[in-house]
Amino acid sequence: MTKNVERGRRGEEIAADYLEGVGYRILRRNWRCRQGEIDIVAAEGDAVVVVEVKTRYGHGAGHPLEAVTPAKLARLRLLAGAWLLENAEAAGRSIQIDVIGITLRPDGSHELLHFEQVSA
Repeated sequence: MTKNVERGRRGEEIAADYLEGVGYRILRRNWRCRQGEIDIVAAEGDAVVVVEVKTRYGHGAGHPLEAVTPAKLARLRLLAGAWLLENAEAAGRSIQIDVIGITLRPDGSHELLHFEQVSA
């Protein structure tokens, strides 16, 4: 497993634990289709939440949230639609896109920032 894959998996674990801790219910992790992948699909109230997780070691290459560009948000909207088409039980539920940025520190701790409803 490459260092990038390992870092991404660790970040997704941290994000999933955080989301469950604040009341989200995880529906799927690493859902894939031809257009790409959704890191986490969760439910919060009546909403289906598509969560993009970005994880970095430090801020040398910029804050993790800087990697979520307008093009990435457009792709997430496309992926959210594809997920809804494939999961009929979610029909009629609102959809939101959240982004979680995680910075891993050398001492094993981390910083987590969660931005809700970043794209309609």
